Parts: sequence; structure tokens; C-alpha cells
Amino acid sequence: MSGRFVRASKYRHVYGQPTKKELCYENVRVSNNAWDSNLIKVNPLYLSVNWNASGGGAFAVIPLSERGKVPDQIPLFRGHTATVLDTDWNPFDDHVIASGSEDGKVGIWKVPENYSVFTEQGESIADMSPVAKLSGHTRKVGHVLFHPVANNVLASSSGDYTVKFWDIEAGKAKTTLKHNDMVVSMSFNHIGSLIATTSRDKKIRIWDPRSEKVVVEGPGHAGAKNQRIVWMGEYDRVATTGFSRMSDRQVAIWDTADIKRGPIGDFYMLDSSAGICMPFYDAGTKCLYLAGKGDGNIRYFEYDNDELYPLSEYKSAEPQRGLAFMPKRGVSVHDNEVVRAYKTVNDTLIEPIQFIVPRRAETFQSDIYPDCPSSEPAISATEWLDGKDAAPKLINLESVYDGVEPVVVDGTIPTSAPIPGVADPGPAAPEPVEEEPKPTPTPATTYKVPEKDLDKVLSTPKVDDMLAKASQAEDAPVPAPLAKEESSWDAEALYEPATETPKLATETPKPAVKETIPASSPLPTPTAVTASAVITEPTAEPTPKPTGAASLVASKLEALHNHFTDAKKTLESYEKRFAEIIALNAKELAARDDRIGALEQEIEKLRVLVVAKAGTTEDAPVEVNGIKKEVVDATPEPAEETAVEN
Repeated sequence: MSGRFVRASKYRHVYGQPTKKELCYENVRVSNNAWDSNLIKVNPLYLSVNWNASGGGAFAVIPLSERGKVPDQIPLFRGHTATVLDTDWNPFDDHVIASGSEDGKVGIWKVPENYSVFTEQGESIADMSPVAKLSGHTRKVGHVLFHPVANNVLASSSGDYTVKFWDIEAGKAKTTLKHNDMVVSMSFNHIGSLIATTSRDKKIRIWDPRSEKVVVEGPGHAGAKNQRIVWMGEYDRVATTGFSRMSDRQVAIWDTADIKRGPIGDFYMLDSSAGICMPFYDAGTKCLYLAGKGDGNIRYFEYDNDELYPLSEYKSAEPQRGLAFMPKRGVSVHDNEVVRAYKTVNDTLIEPIQFIVPRRAETFQSDIYPDCPSSEPAISATEWLDGKDAAPKLINLESVYDGVEPVVVDGTIPTSAPIPGVADPGPAAPEPVEEEPKPTPTPATTYKVPEKDLDKVLSTPKVDDMLAKASQAEDAPVPAPLAKEESSWDAEALYEPATETPKLATETPKPAVKETIPASSPLPTPTAVTASAVITEPTAEPTPKPTGAASLVASKLEALHNHFTDAKKTLESYEKRFAEIIALNAKELAARDDRIGALEQEIEKLRVLVVAKAGTTEDAPVEVNGIKKEVVDATPEPAEETAVEN
């Protein structure tokens, strides 16, 4: 039995490593609100948690360095008059965070320097207040999301069916995207020129946020529950998670240029769990992580060639309700950690999970750490609103590994939508085009058959076996059927060199061939002349024989042609047999149905007779009564006669 081919991948052995309980964040009180959000967010310095607090909405900020048990009383970020539903960290300032609440307001907060959840004995606990409040939504604000490139640009979605884009410095909403239903998920592309949204009307929309117009839209998952969406890095693809009509969890990849066409490669079925699946995409490793609410497991797939290849699954008996992923600039490069996730456990504990690529070398692994987005904005909010686009500024993680201040470089905007697995050979395509005219003047390449592909095919043992069989049957009448069939391979491999080789050979054989043709056949039709010419030319010219490569290619092509012809005939005969078998089965089934019907009629007649003889006429139908009457009339009644005589 042949072995299975394993797809090569640098991340095939990535595994999730949980953290010891004493190094987790204990005694937290995660909000028990049923709103569909991730509940927690993380950056390289802090962890934000939607807090279960009384007296209005609040959330907590925990420094990542302060592991262990959190005090019962900690400073909270208060200012909303209703429950906080979502938070998001500013990617260009690790001390700035935004929040959305059921009170319809968006809050902007500043974490003070040297902030800590621990207070000295006797010191009063002071809550934090927002530095700004953004008003404009008429209903609850369910999600907030910072722009990935422009500084101080924030997107917020609300129950009023809109998504607003705010200039935080100005404190005003600059653009508004109006939907037909409540937005449940949104995601920017890597340069922030487009944003993808999903709403409760089961539609996926790609927007131009500055023109407030829909670029493309189409139907998403058919299930009634919420669907999530995430943009897949620099590619023009988005990934969605949702449910089917039968409530099966699904994941799908979509082309942002044509959502109406449906998902690429159809929907991927995950399982039948009821929890909403939270997607996270890591652009550095091109891996998609899926974590379901109410599950303890985290699946991860590698995205390549518009397909999702399962890598592995982090399994845990502790279900999560909230999850957050660390930005790539905050991972532990020394541990070969490519991704770090933070999950809530029983709403009282937050557990970090490291996803590590096992490597023996103790040096920087540049192949798994490409340049990642930095903490510096590429453009300002005003520039972005005026129509300017820019790629995120990048840093090299090797400088982080060496403990040196990272150097920030400008990113590049791809001119066309790259596709993983296809974008790599793109720049290499012109190289073989330039190399093709170089070997053409050499005499060894007189045939147009692609030698590179033939060398791979002809070097297999199966072809050698077929050639051995073909060499035994090779004789004089073999060229005749080749001339009659005139296949495309024969036309390229035999006739084109025949026109070129006389130029290189001497001119003496040419007049000899021309003189013999009219002398030998003055009367026959021109078809015979052409046939004789075709036959005499290869015999008179010695060119195909001395060139071993030409004869080898021709013989191998003929052997392959015959082999494929035989295989085609065999398949056709099998198809005919299958059709006959199906027809016979249909006849047998029809005859069986007829026999069963006849038996059912006989059984019904027998049942009627039995009922008639038994004398149970009350429950029998009219027809049964008629049959019974005939039976009774046909039999004598001695009992009644004796009664009359008496």
C-alpha cells in the first residue's frame, strides 16, 4: 500500500502550551452579559476585561506583569451608565483604550503610567474616568475597532444599524455606514481602505468607509445565529464563521471582489456545537484560529492556495466564553512563540496559551517571524479622511530577539490582490520566458515537445516497462498508421523537424526524391503521391536515426498514446457493462414490485374470506358483508327449520 503524502508546512507541529495556574490571572469577574463580543482584549502591556460591576458599566485593566490572584477591590474604569459591551486597544498607543456601552456612548480612556491593580495598605482605590466621550449613536454600541494604519481613527457599530468612523482628536463622527439590520462583526483590511461587516440580515458587505458606499455584498451563512468575519491580512479574502440551516458550525473563505458568487470551495463544516465561533487570523504565519464559545478547544488552520488545511487543535476541558490574541510584536520570540491567546475560564480566571513552533536551534528563526506591524501610525486621521492610503509600518523581530531598539520601515501596498500559494511564483514567471529564446538556436531543441516535463514523466519505471513492450512490437509497418492518424503530437514531433533538417543536410538527396516521385507514379492519384512522399522521406533521410533523443521521444510518445487509447476503450466497455447492470436491476425491481402487488391482493382476498367465515360483520366493510352473504346463502340452516316446526 502506497504511503500518504503529507503536505509540507513550517507550522504543522505547532502546539498550544497552557500556563500554570499560579501564573494565570485569578479572581477576575468577567461580565455575564449575553452580548456577542470577545469580552477581553490584550496588548503587550495590559489586559482589559469587561467587568461584572454594579452601579453602571465598568471594565478593568490588568497589567500583564501582575500575574496571580487579583485583589477583591481593584481600580475600575467607570464612566458609562450601562454595561460595557466591548473594548479595543489603540495599536499606536498601548495606554489608550476605547469602550462601547449599552448607554450608546463611546468612551476613550488613558491608562496612567505605573498603573497597578495592587494598592498599598490604607491607600484608597480610585476609579478611572474617560478622557473623552463620543456621542452620536441612538442605541447601544456593541463593537469598537481601531484603524490599523491611521492614527486616532475609531470605528463603532451600534444597534441603530450604523457603523460610525470617529476622529478621536476632533471628537466627531466623520462618516456613517447605514445597514438594514444590526451589525454583529466587522474587520478592516490591512491598509484600512475597506471594511467588512456582517449583520443580522445574514449579509456580508464590503464598504468603502470614506465614500460611505457598499463595494460588494452578498448572502452569508444561512443559519439564524450571528456570523463573525475577519480580513485575511494583505489578501483580498475574508473568513467568516457561522451556522447552516441545520445549525452546524461552518467556516468559509470569500473573495472580496465577488461575494455573490459564494464561498471559495464551499462551506467547511466544523461540528454541531451551539456556541458562536470566534475567528482570529495571524498574517505572519497565515494561520486561522477558531475558538468556539462554550468550547475548550481551539482549532487552527493554515491558509494556502485559497484552501484551509487543518494543522492541529488545542484541547482543553475548561470552556471559554471570551478570547483575545496578542499582537505579533508582543509574542515571546525566544520561545519560538508565534501566537499567544488569553482565554476566560469559568468567568473567574484568565489563562494565557502559547502556540509554539518546536525548534532545536537557539537562534532567531527568521523563517517563522516575518516583519510585523509596528506601534507607529503610517498616516494621520486627516490624511486618511482625505483619501490617502498607506501600508502599516513594519519592524523586524530579530531586533526584539537581540534586545535592540527595532528599526521601523515603511510597508508596501500590493498592486494586485495576492493569493497565497500563487503569489510566490508570480515574480518568477518572467524568468523562464526570458530563458526560452536562449536554447532555441541550439540544434538539440528542434522538437517543440517540453523537455522538462517529459524528463520527469519518462524517467518513471512504468514508462520503461511500456517502452520495453513497444520495442518488441516495433517493425516496418509502424510509420503507416502514424501517417494516417495525424495526431497533434506526431505533427509537432515528426513533420516540423523534417522541414528543418533538409536545410542542414546536403542538397543531393532532395532532387533524387523529387525525380523518383513522378517517374514511379504518373497515373496514381495525388493521395498516393503524398503518401509515398511521406513514407520515402523518413527512409531516405538518416536524420531521425542518429539523433537518439528524437527516436526515444517519438517511441515513448507512441507507447503512451497506445496505452491511453487502450485505457479509454476499457473504460468505455466498463461503462456499457454498468449501464446493462443498471437496466437489469431496474427490470428485476419492477418485476419484484409486480409480484409483491399480486401477493398483497391475494392476502387481502384471503383476509376477507376469513373474516366472512368468522361471522364478524360489524367491523367488516360493505364488500366483506357481500361476500359473507353469498357464503351464508350457499350453506343450509338446519337450526332455523327446527325452530319453525316447534
